[in-house]
Amino acid sequence: MSSWLVVLFCAIALGIGLAVGRYSRRDPVPDEPQLPSVPPDALIVAIESGAAALFVGNQDDVLEATEPARAMGLARGNRVASPRTLELVRSVRRTGLADHAMIERPGSTTAAPVNLALSVAPLRDGVVVVLARDISEERRIDLSRRDFVTNISHELKTPIGAIALLSEAVEQASDDPEMVVRFATRMQRESARLTELVQQIITLSRLQSDDPLREAKAVDISAVVRRAVDRLGSAARARRVALTVSDREPGDVIGDGSQLIDAVANLVANAIAYSHEGARVAVTCSRRRIGDDEVIEIAVTDNGIGIAEADQERIFDRFYRVDPDRSRASGGTGLGLSIVKLVAEAHGGTVSLWSKVGSGSTFTLRLPAWIPPLQPEPSNTDQEVAS
Repeated sequence: MSSWLVVLFCAIALGIGLAVGRYSRRDPVPDEPQLPSVPPDALIVAIESGAAALFVGNQDDVLEATEPARAMGLARGNRVASPRTLELVRSVRRTGLADHAMIERPGSTTAAPVNLALSVAPLRDGVVVVLARDISEERRIDLSRRDFVTNISHELKTPIGAIALLSEAVEQASDDPEMVVRFATRMQRESARLTELVQQIITLSRLQSDDPLREAKAVDISAVVRRAVDRLGSAARARRVALTVSDREPGDVIGDGSQLIDAVANLVANAIAYSHEGARVAVTCSRRRIGDDEVIEIAVTDNGIGIAEADQERIFDRFYRVDPDRSRASGGTGLGLSIVKLVAEAHGGTVSLWSKVGSGSTFTLRLPAWIPPLQPEPSNTDQEVAS
């Protein structure tokens, strides 16, 4: 190699070395500011679990939101929709401690408000995760339970208070046999009303805890109607109400026979109580096809006072009475129709009402008919063996 090439190579090497040395002595270039991001693992867990999760950045912007979270209205675009939720997010980011709260999100013009339980926790880089759970149904059940207990307390106080007063009246009228008989008769009536109320409460409680289809068996609807009507025969005669049955032998349903008898008896008792003396109550049971399914219908029709349209929406509510004075006079508890609805739903059926004030009412209980499995036709070999 010529000498001048060696000199050139050394000069290039020296230049590179000086450049590298200058670069290594330069102050480090500051990193670009990193934008906050959602931890991938947290996002994957939220999506795959179907959780309603909202990930909020350090500028209160929504970084990620699962579909359930958007469906609940937690986010609108890239911002937190609820002021209360945003307040929780800022508090958690500031303290670094998780927090929990319940909020109420207004529903649509026709829907009830939505109650949400929120769990808010800090992640890294100022990111906060919000987990939401819809507890609207739980709140509704809790309110219903509290209303039920309140109504029971009120309903029990009436006959118990009446019995206490009547017992004092009997004691004070001990020297007047006629008054004693009068007060004792009232006591018997209030005692019967109290017994009926307690029995209805027990029935309602059992319906809410038992599944009639767990140990279900085929139940003959004709027998159900016959036994229910027999139970109300004396009440119909006392009010001179003509009680008739039209049985078209509809067949069987799968379920609990005693519950079905109670349901039909409640419909018949209700028809008798709200009919004028000398009126007519007709019970019909038949089988019909609706689409591809077969149902059994039990209809109880009266020509009594009827039910106003405004009352029809609440007629199946517990303790609701169209005419409280008439109901109490007839010994009604306000639970009969709610029991009918529970029995119908537990058996996969429905109960509906048609009514017109002054013309009467028809309550129709529809239940899925039991269709026995088809028996396979005998083969030629079987026929030859049988012969």
